[in-house]
Amino acid sequence: MLSQITPFASVYGPVSSWRLGLSLGIDPIGPQSTCSFRCVYCQLGEIEHLSPMRQIFVSTQTIEQDLQPFAPWDVDSVTVSGSGEPTLALNLGHILIMAKSLTGKPVTVLTNGSLLDNPEVRADLAIADQVAVKLDAVWPDSFRRINRPATGIRLQQIWSGLDQFRQQYSGHLAIQTMLLSEWNEQQQAEYIAMMAKLKPDEIQLNTPTRPKPIRHELDARGNHTGGSRPYPVHLLKQVSTAALESFCDRIQRATGVSTRYPHP
Repeated sequence: MLSQITPFASVYGPVSSWRLGLSLGIDPIGPQSTCSFRCVYCQLGEIEHLSPMRQIFVSTQTIEQDLQPFAPWDVDSVTVSGSGEPTLALNLGHILIMAKSLTGKPVTVLTNGSLLDNPEVRADLAIADQVAVKLDAVWPDSFRRINRPATGIRLQQIWSGLDQFRQQYSGHLAIQTMLLSEWNEQQQAEYIAMMAKLKPDEIQLNTPTRPKPIRHELDARGNHTGGSRPYPVHLLKQVSTAALESFCDRIQRATGVSTRYPHP
């Protein structure tokens, strides 16, 4: 099966999300997927360029032009994510200011948190109405196995940066955790202790409901949970709804933080 060539556009969707409603996507990374992680479950497929280095990939002017045809932006939110890690974009702050001013919609950034130890990245993210940070592991070996980070990125570095960001950020902070298998008692207890200390506004437990393309596919930025696809994919094992519900309830009882999971 051959992949279809999808022309790059920095604005895509709207995408239906159980977390954000109907959301218009902004991709500040460009047609080549670039990220500081190569997560084993990545919905984009295999990341083409693994890097922790910031640069300008797509100009703010280009994104502003690509937003115009979607006016009057009849969506619930605008989400900055796209073809990799959005905090790698040096112009992220300018993009957020422009998108908020132009659309009048709340703007969310989905990040893996790998650059939160950088004060410039924290300042950029502070502009967003909501920031959702990926945290998929409590132990370094699990972090390396699941998220497969670029050289030099460590779990403790992410936690330290996240703690600093929590102290300065006045917007809505969500933690997104992907469960590839049921966590044992010790993993759950350590995660709950971390969340009790961090005190995010929301916790979102996930499991791989989206297939993983074998190669990078630009089309995978949007919804592709069902139906046929013009490219080969891996279907990933999911944690049961009962397990998600049980862990969700335990977190919420112990921390008082609103905790959600996707319902079938």
